[in-house]
Amino acid sequence: MPLTALPPFRADHVGSLLRPPALAQARAQNRQGSLDGAGLRAAEDAAIVEAVRRQEACGLQSITDGEFRRDWWHLDFLAQLDGVTLTDNNGPKFRFAGQDEQPPIASVTGRIGCSRPIMADDFSFLAALTERTPKLTIPSPSMLHLRGGRAAISRQVYPDLDAFWHDVAMAYRVAIGHLAAAGCRYLQLDDITFAYLCDPKIRQNCRDNGDDPDELPRRYAAVINAALVGRPDDMVVTIHTCRGNFKSAWVAEGGYDPVVEAMFSTDVDGWFMEFDSARAGGFEPLRHLPAGKKVVLGLVSTKVGELESADALVQRIEDAARVVPLDQLCLSPQCGFSSTHHGNALSADDQWRKLERVVEVAKRVWG
Repeated sequence: MPLTALPPFRADHVGSLLRPPALAQARAQNRQGSLDGAGLRAAEDAAIVEAVRRQEACGLQSITDGEFRRDWWHLDFLAQLDGVTLTDNNGPKFRFAGQDEQPPIASVTGRIGCSRPIMADDFSFLAALTERTPKLTIPSPSMLHLRGGRAAISRQVYPDLDAFWHDVAMAYRVAIGHLAAAGCRYLQLDDITFAYLCDPKIRQNCRDNGDDPDELPRRYAAVINAALVGRPDDMVVTIHTCRGNFKSAWVAEGGYDPVVEAMFSTDVDGWFMEFDSARAGGFEPLRHLPAGKKVVLGLVSTKVGELESADALVQRIEDAARVVPLDQLCLSPQCGFSSTHHGNALSADDQWRKLERVVEVAKRVWG
């Protein structure tokens, strides 16, 4: 099968979509106790059916469930691992600009494991709705570490971090095995760690947490590689990295130079990389891209409603193609449209127009 027939596709997307009002209402009713779990599941099912239809109508080849069954892009998965507890973020670390509300932190309070399938049924439901390529997004294993660092990992349970990383990798192997058994062949690891570690402020926070920011990218790459051992040969895996996406707010800034070599050492098929603003730096770090692998250029912002010019996007792709061959490039939004249930500062119409623009520009550039 030719490279262009495999994901990531020339026109792709990160995965999360704005929650429809009816789904947001159902989730609020469930929290209040006026709608049971079955009623919420039915509302999610209906919303996902419509989201699949709209993605297909846009011309996308990769189809997600919009992460409609989640409150948070990462915590709903991580909290289902054995040994993980969600705790409040009471400190100043990794806070989103201009936001009072902050996501909880996944803290390690017991031995990490995966004693039951996580989101495999969610994938099966999605796969039954489309003949295109269903994609599942899950948080990278490194998300069990970055935000809380060593301080959020029980020293009683894990006096030695090597044992922690071993258990994390083994738990992810089991979880990915469950997803593979459900038929998943396009898996995306959402990993903010590499992009966050481009920011001097984040690097200092890591030091304050008792970690070495120069060593962390290599450590994170190693645990991702260990987690992927044994995956099916025909499972395409990508990594998405960004600088924060919470109600259109961001956390980190800085070019990819400090982390790109470690990130590109991960045993994946492609990387979704944010390049929608000056916060991400230039395309020069792409010179390290391994042969035969793809970078999906995140050039379309999911933080604002203004629609990017097709001509401007084509020019940006041509600029990147001066660093790496055009055949190794794809196009997508820089992040999901709703990494959390709150959504971003744009409308559903804005969202669909942006996805249509991605498809339009990809056809113009690659045919």
